[in-house]
Amino acid sequence: MLLKELTEAIGPSGFEDEVRNLIRKAARPYADRVYTDVLGNLIVEQNQTAAGPRVLLDAHMDEVGLMIVHVEDNGLLRLRPLGGIDPRVLVSKPVCIGTDRRFGVIGAKPIHLQKAEERKRPLRMDELYIDIGAKDREDALSVVKPGDVAVFATRFGEIGEGCAKAKSFDDRVGCAILLDALAAQVPVPLIGAFTVQEEIGLRGATVVGERIRPDIAIAIEGTVCFDVVDAPGHGQSTVMGAGPALTVQDGRTIADTRFLEFMVAVAEKYNIPYQFRRVKGGSNDFGAIHKSGTGVTGGGISVPVRYIHAPAQVISLDDYHNTVRLVRALLEEISRGAWPYTSGENVG
Repeated sequence: MLLKELTEAIGPSGFEDEVRNLIRKAARPYADRVYTDVLGNLIVEQNQTAAGPRVLLDAHMDEVGLMIVHVEDNGLLRLRPLGGIDPRVLVSKPVCIGTDRRFGVIGAKPIHLQKAEERKRPLRMDELYIDIGAKDREDALSVVKPGDVAVFATRFGEIGEGCAKAKSFDDRVGCAILLDALAAQVPVPLIGAFTVQEEIGLRGATVVGERIRPDIAIAIEGTVCFDVVDAPGHGQSTVMGAGPALTVQDGRTIADTRFLEFMVAVAEKYNIPYQFRRVKGGSNDFGAIHKSGTGVTGGGISVPVRYIHAPAQVISLDDYHNTVRLVRALLEEISRGAWPYTSGENVG
């Protein structure tokens, strides 16, 4: 299952090579052209001579992770985050370091030795370390070095009724959906961009937007899902199992109303469940792409992810499959001329 391979691959921001190689292999049968830019974005082109608006589908390859920044004399590894990670979720979690997947455990001072005031506050990142079982600094440096990266050692697996857990649904679920859209080979000029360094500032997408200058862009994401016990309705952001989430507003974007209404109309025409992303915080690659060139219309479609940016994330497989359906349906409708606006027109 491609989703298993993608989520288990190691690819924190700036170190997406393993993920990119998997995607390149999977995309090549459906591509007219595949190339990588200077930053490491993987770009796949289809049907560039076909009639119709040029559509960019985007999903980022990187995941949140950790970087080794120092090795102590006793062999313990000091770390810093790559992307937004809450230190409270890290203690005692297993990690894999480097491409050879060196096993380690994130440690901290045990509760027995903490002072009373220390127990009342969350641990800071500088109070954590990774233990790889090394006897001293020299032993540790024989297998790891500062600058190596670590990710959570979580395997993909299906759980419960139609759910799955993994370490990196943000945004390997989007990468899998984008690959499925390419495999559908809808007759529209399509560019698939698998971008780098989204988690540290939408960096890859900024370059892609300027390079491609599409007529329409859609970012496919994994987004915050907080539908658990005691979460108020207005603060739930998304609900797992309720379908793909459409962005109305986030930290970098206010939705193009007409394109949002177009996505809703397509979802209803094809009987695809959908919901709206109901919080303002966070963003996705569309936040960078829509500001490129003279401006780009489009939007964001997200799969709700419980425990996002944590060691074990959970999605509904129904949400995943319904997002695949929605992206394919949008491409089909665009290929038939259902989106009436041409490049440069005022669609706001």
